[in-house]
Amino acid sequence: MSSVHPESLLAEVAALPSLPGVYRYFDAEDQVLYVGKARNLKKRVSSYFQKDHGGTRIGHMVSKIRRMQTTVVRSEAEALLLENNLIKTLSPKFNILFRDDKSYPYLKVSGTGSTQNRTPINPSGEGVKPEAYSRIAYYRGGVEKKHRYFGPYPSAWAVKETIQLLQKVFRLRTCEDTVFANRTRPCLLYQIKRCSGPCVGVISVEQYANDVAQAEAFLRGETQSVLKAMEARMMLHSDKLEFEMAAEVRNQMTALSRVLHQQSVDTVTDTDVDILAVKVQGGRACVNLAMVRGGRHLGDRPYFPSHVEDGHAIGGTALDDDVAADQQSLEVKVLEAFIAQHYLNIPVPPALITSEKVDAKVIEAISSQSGIKVSAVHNPREQRRAWLEMAEKNASIQLARLLAEEGSQQARTRALVEALDLTPDDIDALRMECFDISHTSGEATQASCVVFQNHKMQNSEYRRYKIEGITPGDDYAAMRQVLLRRYGKVAEAMKSADADAKIRMPDVVLIDGGKGQVSMAREVFQSLGLDLSLIVGVEKGEGRKVGLEELVFADGRDKVYLGKDSAALMLVAQVRDEAHRFAITGMRAQRAKVRVGGGRLEEIGGIGPKKRAKLLQRFGGVRGVEDASVEDLLSVDGISRELAETIYQALH
Repeated sequence: MSSVHPESLLAEVAALPSLPGVYRYFDAEDQVLYVGKARNLKKRVSSYFQKDHGGTRIGHMVSKIRRMQTTVVRSEAEALLLENNLIKTLSPKFNILFRDDKSYPYLKVSGTGSTQNRTPINPSGEGVKPEAYSRIAYYRGGVEKKHRYFGPYPSAWAVKETIQLLQKVFRLRTCEDTVFANRTRPCLLYQIKRCSGPCVGVISVEQYANDVAQAEAFLRGETQSVLKAMEARMMLHSDKLEFEMAAEVRNQMTALSRVLHQQSVDTVTDTDVDILAVKVQGGRACVNLAMVRGGRHLGDRPYFPSHVEDGHAIGGTALDDDVAADQQSLEVKVLEAFIAQHYLNIPVPPALITSEKVDAKVIEAISSQSGIKVSAVHNPREQRRAWLEMAEKNASIQLARLLAEEGSQQARTRALVEALDLTPDDIDALRMECFDISHTSGEATQASCVVFQNHKMQNSEYRRYKIEGITPGDDYAAMRQVLLRRYGKVAEAMKSADADAKIRMPDVVLIDGGKGQVSMAREVFQSLGLDLSLIVGVEKGEGRKVGLEELVFADGRDKVYLGKDSAALMLVAQVRDEAHRFAITGMRAQRAKVRVGGGRLEEIGGIGPKKRAKLLQRFGGVRGVEDASVEDLLSVDGISRELAETIYQALH
């Protein structure tokens, strides 16, 4: 095997130290093949080049190695953390990889929680300041020290359910500060007993702060102490003959007791726990993560890693030079990879419940990373056993769903290949690009290009094109422009003698339109010298009814009607509808920017899409932002005083 490798690489391997570290393999195109770690770099890396791996997956990977990088670290824990940081950053082809999902949502409690230096209020509500009363809200993004955050939660639904619970029991406000500051009478939430009316001075700062403190204790799982504190308050009001206030506290206790009974958390001793169950089948894997926070089971979320079989064949998460690493089951390797990668940037709870026994070194590594002592149990009892069984069942269900969907999508791809008489080298690599034009009476014309490959839509490769210099409403001219922009450079590159092998046309260029649009596409392809057989138009059927569409070709072939139950037509409709959706959303955003004037905010340094959206949402458009004072601008999350002053000056 070593005969295919450069002498310089083999010399580098021979000179490696016998120390813990991380190694990276690269192919001839300088793409990362594999990231691994070892207790003994020299011993582990040498084993790749000294053994004959034959036609196995590991042999296939080793034959591609042309370059190597290594990093020596101080300990095995450092090696584990560095390896998984690099896996998430570099996305190697032969590692088990868990891609980042959307960020987890949190429940945010605004303010520091202190009642000191807050402006006293009068019963009429005059002089009430929003910052004196903490607000609970759904939140995603970076955390700030001036607020408190609880979570993470597995879904937005779990956060919103918790907010509703806190409204019922503790009656905390959820309104924006600008709404709060302009109230002159209680809102509907006060009338239905979901808010204590701090905006109009119905409740004092101290009383409200006490409710906030109890709500936070409840979120931390301190339910019994919350009930005892409520009972003490109720008796104190009763002793003072304040029977109405005592009744209010009693109602709070009743509501909280009902919640505890429904959640069955009054007998649970765990407060923060993650339950991890893994299921492997058909070359795919699912890790189901269930979250318990404050003693409440908040739901779960499935994760599906890529490169499962390659990662299993080549190495695991246990230190690769351990003899046990080659004997690890695929379930253990997947679970350890998830733990090592997932908790790099996500807070880890003090207890993990796992369906498989994981290496103690993995737990030690995330403990050192997080700064808290983490324990893992793989054979739990009682309530923990029920949690794990539920997570295992969900993992099985989610994996079965994924396999069914993938099987269906592959069948659709195969049906389309047969219907169009295509001959791709690999059906999995079949690439289809679809174009659509969208505008409103010629305003804000945009073209979209979506990509289908590997039996699924490739969102990261979607592109939008702003169409300019045409007669408003001329869809044919818009299609001409987008196709020239998309394939002009590709055509030039393909004609070059030293063209990169990676530069190629898609197998199908799908046009959302009939004969007219296809004719325009044919003219563009002829001018560029491209293959006309790639162009396929989707012509709407009689009465524009779904299922009656016909395929129109640019190379002179007759129209094809696939049939309303055809798997190939289902795939064509899926891709076309996605192109239509992507074009419409881009057009609407462009139109809104023109009409509302959001473009003015884009010109201000430090204002990105997220902050611009928050400003426009908070103040109802650029006019509202213009009318806002610096103090008003400061009330928007993520806007510092310096940035608020910059915005104010730019708009005035």
